[in-house]
Amino acid sequence: MIRLIVTDLDGSLLNDKKELPKEFWELEKQLVQQNIVLGIASGRPYHNLLALFEPIKAHTYFLSDNGSYVTYQGSELLVEMLDPAAVSTFVQKARPLDRVYPVLCGKDRAFMEDNDETLLKQALQYYQRYEIVPDLTKITEPILKVSLCDLINAETNSYPHFKQFETRYKVAVAGERWLDFTALNANKGTGVKLVQERLGIGYDQTMVFGDYMNDLEMMEVAKYSYAMKNAHPGIIAAAAYVTTYDNNNEGVTRVINSVLQTAWQEEHS
Repeated sequence: MIRLIVTDLDGSLLNDKKELPKEFWELEKQLVQQNIVLGIASGRPYHNLLALFEPIKAHTYFLSDNGSYVTYQGSELLVEMLDPAAVSTFVQKARPLDRVYPVLCGKDRAFMEDNDETLLKQALQYYQRYEIVPDLTKITEPILKVSLCDLINAETNSYPHFKQFETRYKVAVAGERWLDFTALNANKGTGVKLVQERLGIGYDQTMVFGDYMNDLEMMEVAKYSYAMKNAHPGIIAAAAYVTTYDNNNEGVTRVINSVLQTAWQEEHS
């Protein structure tokens, strides 16, 4: 019996236009009726998730910034900050790279030191609260995550320059244009385990959905781990299942709908 469903957003629940499936809100009501808890796990910041899921914020778990910041009903359940020296190192190493722009992610806003039009077009999909500053290495506010917006390709262009840090920090290709850095133990899988422990929900009762390498640890903590049909090959290899439909064809909600149908049949059998 599924008791917890946690889904990634971009490339998973959302289509390529960044839209929720039309039937999401109705399905969410049915999840509540079936006593199934919903979690949203994303590289996006907390303020973005809160705005997108305002109608259900009172009973939804938010695992933002790749699991660095886990909240429920406005209360902080987990906060994993990057040490300032690492933040400075990542920024300075990223600056010389072609078409690569560092973004620092705090609890309530992001910081950038460039207003390149293409960068802002990418970043403003996720960071509605941001500040352009002259020097990111001078930021004293605690930072949850450093993201590199790579306008060429995160996996092939910027990632090779930072692979050396993987033993000390979590380095994850989070999308075609994003490379993310968090504290070593900060990932979506850790966030899901925290929610499981808090609710007394086990591995066998958990379903997760993801599409990119920042979803990898999440695939390991749920029996019903789903890679999207459109997922990175590494996620497809790690997941127990692959959705029949991709993110542009409601791959997540189709699976959830089948879960709800099974739950209804069991209840009425």
